[in-house]
Amino acid sequence: MSQEVSRNTNESLALRYGLSAVLLWSTVATAFKLALAQQSVSQLVFFASLTSVLALGAALLWQGRLTEAMRSLRENGWRALCFGLLNPLLYYHILFYAYDLLPAQVAQPINYTWALMLAFLAVPFLGHKLTRTDVIAMLVSYSGVVVISFGGDDSGQSLNLVGIALALVSTLVWAAYWILNSRDKRDPVIGLFQNFLFATPCAAVLAWPLNLAPAALGGAVYVGLFEMGVTFMLWLMAMKYTRHASRISNLIFISPFISLLLIHFILGEKIHMLTLVGLGFIVAGLAIQARSAKKGRASEPLLTE
Repeated sequence: MSQEVSRNTNESLALRYGLSAVLLWSTVATAFKLALAQQSVSQLVFFASLTSVLALGAALLWQGRLTEAMRSLRENGWRALCFGLLNPLLYYHILFYAYDLLPAQVAQPINYTWALMLAFLAVPFLGHKLTRTDVIAMLVSYSGVVVISFGGDDSGQSLNLVGIALALVSTLVWAAYWILNSRDKRDPVIGLFQNFLFATPCAAVLAWPLNLAPAALGGAVYVGLFEMGVTFMLWLMAMKYTRHASRISNLIFISPFISLLLIHFILGEKIHMLTLVGLGFIVAGLAIQARSAKKGRASEPLLTE
């Protein structure tokens, strides 16, 4: 009986951690736009990265692992530098430029297609098989991107094609990062801390001279905590405590819809019908892919390495 109670307690903890992460991630599209209104892209990357380093370092200190993280820098320095240049430096510069050029309701749904790009890149780089179901999922989701791209902004102008291209490229960079990360033997939190530790000075050079206005710093700190740092640890804890990772992972499907509500009520963006239709296609494609993965990717292979 005690074992069953412990299991239920762990699943309850996993759900709380997972929901907390999803709710925080739902706020970041709005936070990006608010923060970018106060500062440049490069400054936001720097201050958010610095915040994330401090948050991750504090977490490691609390866990008694900060010394371990610092000592292993000599062994993992080049790896941390290369990973850090990819994420946060390159990825967040591209993503924030996309948000700077697009309405949040457009950039945010496109960003969710990174999971499909991950499946595609896993074919040549990890030797995974791309199934018919995967291809269907991609076609459905990217149809949603096309639908969203036909929408306009609140002034009735056509959407910025460079912004759309950047949003799509950001999914490529993010997927590539996780492909490489799958072969990284470091502890996830230690690895992320080391990556950000090396990337932050590079970000400072790009961001100079700095804007130290409180409004700018506040937005960057929020992004650093709840997009890059704390939320990542909450998600790791959810995965640690659950025996059903797929159930926790399904929580992510509610995030884009909560995000749209925040975009509407906080940013004041009028949510267009094409945005809702396109997001529906994107989420449907992701759900198809998730269902395929849950079944053990049993459908017939269509493309292989």
